[in-house]
Amino acid sequence: MTRTEQVYDHIRRDLLNGVLSPGQKLGLVNLAERFGVSQSVIREALTRLAEQHLVVASPQRGFRVRELSVADMADLTEVRVQIESMALNLAIERGDVTWEMSVVASHHALERTSVTGENSELNEDWPIRHREFHSALLTGCNSDRLVAVASALRDSAELYRRWYWALTDDHTRDLAAEHRRLKELALARDADAAVSLLADHIKRAPEALIQYAREHDMDDLERVSD
Repeated sequence: MTRTEQVYDHIRRDLLNGVLSPGQKLGLVNLAERFGVSQSVIREALTRLAEQHLVVASPQRGFRVRELSVADMADLTEVRVQIESMALNLAIERGDVTWEMSVVASHHALERTSVTGENSELNEDWPIRHREFHSALLTGCNSDRLVAVASALRDSAELYRRWYWALTDDHTRDLAAEHRRLKELALARDADAAVSLLADHIKRAPEALIQYAREHDMDDLERVSD
């Protein structure tokens, strides 16, 4: 790995694990001193993070961590519920045996992956397995465009999902039970119950994070769109 890639990975990890706070200014001088590199290396790493919507860059304010926007979270969550509910409903209607096998296999991999690592931070393998399971649930809809929209919306929610883990105290949630029930309902072709559970599953994290933001007077920050 190049030095820029190392710095990029380190800052990205701090962002996703809540070490760097929403809206926090990212000074080039301080970061350059911290990592023992030039400011150009820091600028390149932060520019890459800005392209992923994890960092915001502006001529007047420089670089800063993306804001925690209640309005954006609420809007994103509402759209995700609508799109993923439609896709899951169609998947249950149209999915074949191959789809069922994909759902079972991806759930098995997810269930065998620990949510947290040895340092109590989020295990980086878990989001991959999580994404694969939810993607498997939806692919049975047989619409590449619909699946692509759902995937893009899920990607847009990744930072909020990470902040949910890092900032809220909702860690008693039984995610394994939710995913197991989603699998069972999908395979049983119970569309109404599966879609209802999926909606609750999607809304749980943003609702907890919105409550956190309001309790900490963060709901009036500058809105940043995806």
